[in-house]
Amino acid sequence: MNKKQAPLIKNEVLRFVLRTALYFVIMLILVYLYNYSGINGPHFIYNEF
Repeated sequence: MNKKQAPLIKNEVLRFVLRTALYFVIMLILVYLYNYSGINGPHFIYNEF
């Protein structure tokens, strides 16, 4: 392995790990917002329809 390739591989691995962590956090936020129903609010807006 060349000396030039080592930082490039580490940089690509770091970018992959950070991007994966970012997407995981975004998914957690979306799931939280989807499950959030407020303070004693209805889970479904058309529950009496």
